[in-house]
Amino acid sequence: GRRQGGDMPRVELISKAGCHLCDDALEVVSRVCRDLGVDWVVLYIEDNPGLAALYFEAVPVVRIDGRGHAQFRVDEPRLRAALAPA
Repeated sequence: GRRQGGDMPRVELISKAGCHLCDDALEVVSRVCRDLGVDWVVLYIEDNPGLAALYFEAVPVVRIDGRGHAQFRVDEPRLRAALAPA
């Protein structure tokens, strides 16, 4: 579906420094989004108290269009399917 505003990246990876699972998630998210031409962004909880309050013990978290998609481990086929054109 179309997203409102159009400027928001479709995929957000919520991460923190020194997190090995976050590094793994970054690899998957960057590859999938590059392949599919999808905008994405990394948000670090260190820079965002609101995200830190929500996700401190839960990173990495992947959100698509603002909705939770994955936590801790990102399944590449599942992410590709979620982002594939309808």
